[in-house]
Amino acid sequence: MLRMHPSPPPVCSFNILFGCLAKDKHYDTVLSLFKRLNSIGLFPNLYTYSILINCFCKMGRVSHGFVVLGRILRSCFTPNAVTFNSLIKGLCAESRIMEAAALFTKLRVFGCEPDVFTYNILINGLCRTGHTIVALNLFEEMTNGNGEFGVICKPDAITYSTIIDGLCKEGFVDKAKELFLKMKDENINPNVVTYNSLIHGFCYANDWNEAKCLFIEMMDQGVQPDVVSFNVVMNELCKNGKMDEASRLLELMIQIGVRPNAFVYNTLMDGFCLTGRVNRAKELFVSMESMGCKHDVFSYNSLINGYCKNKEIEEALSLYSEMLSKGIRPTVVTYNTLFHGLFEIHQVERALKLFDEMQRSDVAADTWTYRTFIDGLCKNGYIVKAVELFRTLRILKCELDIRVYNCLIDGFCKSGRLEIAWELFRSLRRGVLIADVVTYNIMIHALCADGKMDKAHGLFLDMEAKGVAPDCVTFNTLMLSCIRNNETSKVVELLHRMDERNVIPDASTLSIVVDLLVKNEISLNSIPQFKSQRFCPWILFADMANFLFNR
Repeated sequence: MLRMHPSPPPVCSFNILFGCLAKDKHYDTVLSLFKRLNSIGLFPNLYTYSILINCFCKMGRVSHGFVVLGRILRSCFTPNAVTFNSLIKGLCAESRIMEAAALFTKLRVFGCEPDVFTYNILINGLCRTGHTIVALNLFEEMTNGNGEFGVICKPDAITYSTIIDGLCKEGFVDKAKELFLKMKDENINPNVVTYNSLIHGFCYANDWNEAKCLFIEMMDQGVQPDVVSFNVVMNELCKNGKMDEASRLLELMIQIGVRPNAFVYNTLMDGFCLTGRVNRAKELFVSMESMGCKHDVFSYNSLINGYCKNKEIEEALSLYSEMLSKGIRPTVVTYNTLFHGLFEIHQVERALKLFDEMQRSDVAADTWTYRTFIDGLCKNGYIVKAVELFRTLRILKCELDIRVYNCLIDGFCKSGRLEIAWELFRSLRRGVLIADVVTYNIMIHALCADGKMDKAHGLFLDMEAKGVAPDCVTFNTLMLSCIRNNETSKVVELLHRMDERNVIPDASTLSIVVDLLVKNEISLNSIPQFKSQRFCPWILFADMANFLFNR
């Protein structure tokens, strides 16, 4: 084209070429050809410059796009909405949302009014960066014409879908549903993206009935669910243990021609493993490859976790070997799951050997790994090894949370090293970590078991003074200790404290109190009624007590 005689084609022909190249993402080629236009006496027009701006913005070079805008103005062209849309979109892509909004407000200075694409770009950028309320205000200005431009710009399906998605992600599902109904009132048909956003939003808000109704409505309206729709609904069903419904959904998915992806299979397998149906999970694991889905690390992790929970460690280790043979690199989650499983069946040496293997594979251990190891070593009687590991981790300045300390303190207590446990517990006050209710419960239980009731009670008062709320375990531990010391009056005191602090009694509390009532060691009238009505066993206790004393 550049070498054509007697003269090259007009610039509009090059614009068509540039537009096609830009559409196919050949941005560098567009820039290269643009540089050669001037050399043959061709001058770009507004459309040429707009394509150039779009290329720069798509390449992440928005500042160069603004340089081109300067050339447009110097050439006495009037930039249009298309020109500014590229720049606003480029700024949003770089998360420069305030600059994008500022440019939007200056459009009138350049004699330009935003179109629906301009609004859609900025609304999407605002929602994506967590400014959903600002996006909603902009949407209302757009539809009511009460904004800076004073014109009504009719929103389309993309506008509604974008703002609905943003609202759902922020948890404003009721407002999202309101806009969804308004969208339909204005005869704008919701698409699969709109439905997916709402279904996901209601699932996240634990409103499964609304999510299910939307899924059914979508199909009734002739909007075919895609793999994302099924993923969202499948995940919710599995999370709530509704595995038979989830299986039927997989069948429906295949039946209507939506191809399940690895995420669908992994979600289902994980759900079956969590409900103890590992064999069904294994069936899915085998069948997914026949459906053209390759196993990934998540597939193996789900199934390994299922086998470990069932204490079928050999099966889990076999899967671990299989993933290595397939070139699938295990993650720290894979190893943590296996470590936990091995410690559960007292295979300490194999866990240590696997840890060496993990290090040779350059998989970095995390806090969960250290906690699993210290807990596993302590529970299996390897307290010295646990201490060695703990000291090494502190020397290496590894991040250790309070749960790691809890595991070691518990290990010391259960191995009869109460004084060492006490010193470790006291050391927390000198550091940055704060003892939680579990830490206190471990120490109170150990002190009670050792007959140090006064010290245990002092610790109970200390935890309240430090703002750590005692739970049902704390009270049950202290009450059992009082009973062993024949101090039943203190049990009643503790029950009243539980009531004052809105701690809900559990089945163990019920057992303690009923036992004392049967033995006539406390009276029914001395027991608090408990403010919380959420605890069914406590209501049962009242019925049982009435039966015992009124028969």
